Amino acid sequence: MSDAHYTIRNAQPEEFEETGKLLVQVYSSLKDFPSPSEMPDYYNMLANVGLLTQNPGTELLVAVSPSGDVAGAVVYISDMQYYGSGGTATQENNASGFRLLGVAPSTRGHGVGRLLIDACIQKAREAKQQQVIIHTTKAMQTVWKIYENMGFKQSTDLNFWHGNLELFGFRFFLCLNLCRQIGFLL
Repeated sequence: MSDAHYTIRNAQPEEFEETGKLLVQVYSSLKDFPSPSEMPDYYNMLANVGLLTQNPGTELLVAVSPSGDVAGAVVYISDMQYYGSGGTATQENNASGFRLLGVAPSTRGHGVGRLLIDACIQKAREAKQQQVIIHTTKAMQTVWKIYENMGFKQSTDLNFWHGNLELFGFRFFLCLNLCRQIGFLL
């Protein structure tokens, strides 16, 4: 199935549980990523991902197939104070972010992840943000190439450690000319 067959929209409350199960499945299957027993609070957050929508400016976006199945999800945050990770990202101004991107194993390779990322970038543009910030780990390096091909650049100033897990920050600049004017180009 091609990406044209998926609809990106806000998750409905009745889809929160299904979406949480999908994200737990995706993250627990990552090689070299901490297991649920090693990071129970993290996996509890994944399982209850719908609760994040209670934060201002936070949306749970889903990619839905024509049959109504949730094929992927991501949490978009328009106000970085609610980003919910460690490091300095929560102090960024004029920025949006996304977290917890996950695509069902059965739909990988069909552009679902890219559609979800594009939706987050579009939301940030509509909010007149200057950049989109994300974090990822070495266990997720498969998606790094997608991020980089889309224009995300690694930003070491956003890197941090969560226990024994190193997180790597990336930025996507929405306003290249403004960024040049203020001298913030990588």
